[in-house]
Amino acid sequence: MDDELLELQRQFEFAQQAKSSVCLSERNVVELVQKLHQLEIIDFDLLHTVTGKEYITPEQLKNEILAEIKKLGRVSLIDLADITGVDLYHVEKQAQDVVSSDKTLMLINGEIISNLFWDTAAEEINERLQECSQIALAEIAAQLQVGSELIVTVLEPRLGTLVKARLEGGQLYTPAYVERVNSMVRGAARGICLPINLLALWNTLQSLLQEMNGAGGVAVESSFFQSLFNGAVKDGEILGSLRAGVQWTPLVFATAQKECVDALFSQGSFISYDALHKLGITQPLQFLQSRYAEGIPLDTVFAHPSIVEMLDAAMEDAIERESWIDALSVLPPAFASQDASKILSTCPSVQTAIKSNKVVVFGDSYVFSSGFVKSLFDLLEKEMDTLNVSSFALKSDDQNNLGDDSSNLSDSNDAGNDSTSSKQVSDKTSRKKKGKSAGGAKMASIESGLDYQENVPSRSKKNQKKGKNSNSLQERDSKSVSKRDNDGPKGDSSSIISEEWLVKKLLMLIPDIEEQGIDDPETILLPLANHLRPMLLNILRERKKAAFTENAQKIKRLLDSIQRKLDESSLNIQLYEKALDLLEEDQSTSVLLHKHLLRTTATPLVDFLLLNMDMHNKLKNGIQIDESQNVESVLLSSGERVDLAKSFQGPLAAKAIALVEASEGKSVETFMTALRAMAEESGLMLKKLDKKLERTLLHSYRKDLTAQVAAEKDPVSLLPKVVSLLYVQIYGKALQAPGRAISVAVSHLKEKLDDSAFKTLTDYQSATVTLLSLMSAATGDEEDCTSDRISTKREFLETLMPALKSLVLGTQQS
Repeated sequence: MDDELLELQRQFEFAQQAKSSVCLSERNVVELVQKLHQLEIIDFDLLHTVTGKEYITPEQLKNEILAEIKKLGRVSLIDLADITGVDLYHVEKQAQDVVSSDKTLMLINGEIISNLFWDTAAEEINERLQECSQIALAEIAAQLQVGSELIVTVLEPRLGTLVKARLEGGQLYTPAYVERVNSMVRGAARGICLPINLLALWNTLQSLLQEMNGAGGVAVESSFFQSLFNGAVKDGEILGSLRAGVQWTPLVFATAQKECVDALFSQGSFISYDALHKLGITQPLQFLQSRYAEGIPLDTVFAHPSIVEMLDAAMEDAIERESWIDALSVLPPAFASQDASKILSTCPSVQTAIKSNKVVVFGDSYVFSSGFVKSLFDLLEKEMDTLNVSSFALKSDDQNNLGDDSSNLSDSNDAGNDSTSSKQVSDKTSRKKKGKSAGGAKMASIESGLDYQENVPSRSKKNQKKGKNSNSLQERDSKSVSKRDNDGPKGDSSSIISEEWLVKKLLMLIPDIEEQGIDDPETILLPLANHLRPMLLNILRERKKAAFTENAQKIKRLLDSIQRKLDESSLNIQLYEKALDLLEEDQSTSVLLHKHLLRTTATPLVDFLLLNMDMHNKLKNGIQIDESQNVESVLLSSGERVDLAKSFQGPLAAKAIALVEASEGKSVETFMTALRAMAEESGLMLKKLDKKLERTLLHSYRKDLTAQVAAEKDPVSLLPKVVSLLYVQIYGKALQAPGRAISVAVSHLKEKLDDSAFKTLTDYQSATVTLLSLMSAATGDEEDCTSDRISTKREFLETLMPALKSLVLGTQQS
């Protein structure tokens, strides 16, 4: 057998040495290998090299990778690709297989590293550490060109064996260095006698170590100090308590703290939380409750039960004497008002008296016996006998801007006599509207003179029946008065007996409050006044019921007067409004006529309504008024009207303000709309002028105007009355025209009068204008000849008066 093998070897060697007669190219060889691979004659994988001239099997590539790792210990995949000449993809794939099959290898960031490399690196780190005592992991990671996390992972299992060091806070320390720092921490902690934040201590130790190690030393992390400190505390080398991991309280301080607290609490039978805060106790309540289980926790102090016994005895004595007492006057000065309130709730005598209604507690610390409170109530009730219920004002100052001021409860002397002051509406009868300035042109003076002289009558049918709305308003007011009699006007009474008034009275009735040296007596008297006030208000309401009953009939008479005046004035305005259409083509004259009618007829009606509605509200609120007041003669200013309108309640105020604005406008129609809205809101009825009423009113107006013309002796006042009467006779309209519109009104009569009559009218009108011009230009000087000219012109007008009167009286129609 051996001979045969030797023969085969000789033949194989001969065949190899023999030169082939046929030579294959590289391309042929490649195609031949591919063909053999397709025919599965070559049944294993082949890998091309980068040059493409060589094939290598995966197993051979893996062996070459292992060989490089064993030789270097740490090799990059890129370097392996260069060494083996194989594409990086195949190198990475085989490298992963190699690492997964060998636990001593690791693939990190494109590098294969063996445990042998790490062992060697650990030995080098240990040698260097022994030289410098401490090394930062960041420095080692930079040297090895790996991450700090990887360094920690490979060094932790080698600490204490290959690396004789302690890893703390990203630093490696030798045992000798750790022991030196530990001694520093232990010595510093034992030298502390007061609570301290350990972070400040660690900063001090860091500065000390940096001075010792020089500029090249590595900074020690605070966590290293903390770890050493925690170990010392656990081993009992340092005595004290650690809170929140950083707040250290030495045992010697805690012992002294407790002894101080015991001394303070035993001396005064109480201790304040502020005192414990000053002693460094951050949670005083929990500290005291754990130490003194029998104590009473209050808001600002912690009290011993003996304090309650002392206070209870004082309270029991005050209750028996039917007096009052301030708990704070019995308690030590350190007690606050909220402490007194809590400790009173623990006094047996006070709680028993509260259940039996023998005492009343006001505020936090004031205890009044029920008998003492009853005596105060009786005295205050006598004080109320001096109050005039009928003069109580229930409105604000804005509601009484016409002079009906609220009755203020004021003390005129120590006996508590109260005086009330009110200004009546009748005082306004002396007020007059401001006239226009007299420094204008002549025509303006003439027209203003005609306005002043004009006195056209306004009549309406008297004693007309009231509408349904008026009756319903009276019924509603009667029900309102009845309801107030039962319930009482709560809000109004509250404004009469104010807290200030009661406090002032109580201060007079309890003089010993000031004797006790209380800085602010109102702190005691205000709660007492709030307790007595509702009872006093009930008595006041009972007294006011009588006043409301008396006002019921006055309300009925007042509503009758309001409705009667509203009927008369509104019908007159509607009657005069119809004549405005005659001159509406002249825009300026039309505006003048509208404003004149609003000023002469609408404005007095507005004043009457506002004043009487204000009186109506006062009567409903129980205020006595003087029925003899004549509000029809009162003239209000624009500001007074607005203020009075705003004093009304609810939607009525808005309607009243709109009415005031419309009365000062330029449209009678707008005024009538606002008047109708306010009448509806007030429950009144606004009559509409029908044909029958118009004929009746016009006949009465014509009859009265005719009598005035016949009796008129003033030549200036005669002209506007004659013109108005001509419009009644010719157009059947009641014209109310100011002096500035007389000339336009006369010109509209040209087509209705014959030439002689119209000439008489125009001549008289021209002479009147001349007379008024002279009167406005008069200086009052005796040497001035203007007075003679005025007398001459007046005599001339007097001679024309019979002819002017004949224009209307001679053609009088019945």
